[in-house]
Amino acid sequence: MLEKLQPWEALLKRILWAQLGDIQNKKILDFGSGIGVTANHYAKNNEVVAIEPSEESVKERYTENDYQQIIGSIDELKKLEGESFDLIFCHNVLEYATEREDIIKEFYRLLKPNGMLSVVKHNRSGRVMQMVVLLNNFESANSLLDGNDGMTSQFGAIHYYEDEDITKWCNGFAISKVHGIRTFWDLQQNQEIHKDADWQEKMVQVEMRVADIEEYQNIAFFHHLIITK
Repeated sequence: MLEKLQPWEALLKRILWAQLGDIQNKKILDFGSGIGVTANHYAKNNEVVAIEPSEESVKERYTENDYQQIIGSIDELKKLEGESFDLIFCHNVLEYATEREDIIKEFYRLLKPNGMLSVVKHNRSGRVMQMVVLLNNFESANSLLDGNDGMTSQFGAIHYYEDEDITKWCNGFAISKVHGIRTFWDLQQNQEIHKDADWQEKMVQVEMRVADIEEYQNIAFFHHLIITK
């Protein structure tokens, strides 16, 4: 399945799923599910509900395994029964959401007691590193250092937030673990080697080695937060 993705996205999924560990017989909500790669992956051994606002993404979604797909956003969250999910995934979503505080509060309502929320978010320091080292874009690097938003060609403005903001938006949540993702990958400028299977394996191994070391988390492109209710 991952071979259909761009190398950078396949690597992110591999590391993310390894950090989540073996999950079976759970009820999972995947909010902002995109083309359904993660929803499809976990639907093999779990009951999965996926919510995605983009109809175009839903048309292209992965469907090897059976899961419920809903088109919509926070309004669809409000229709779901409280305390009905064991896990919620929200991966690379909140930076682009205008109602993220309300979304986090809905997640809290929907999770069962002791449930887990998995959030993948942009890390500003990692983005600055990429701008300077990889892209020589000093203007954007300085803008980010000044506290301004970033920008992507596909999704628009990246509204950065800090890891701890989630617990400020909903004080019933606690961050139990922080992992780094894509610490080194984005700094490798040889694009051809990204396609090499042996190189990818070595990159995954070293990324996993440093994912839980604070010094490397500080410069990782993404943070993966494990949050408990």
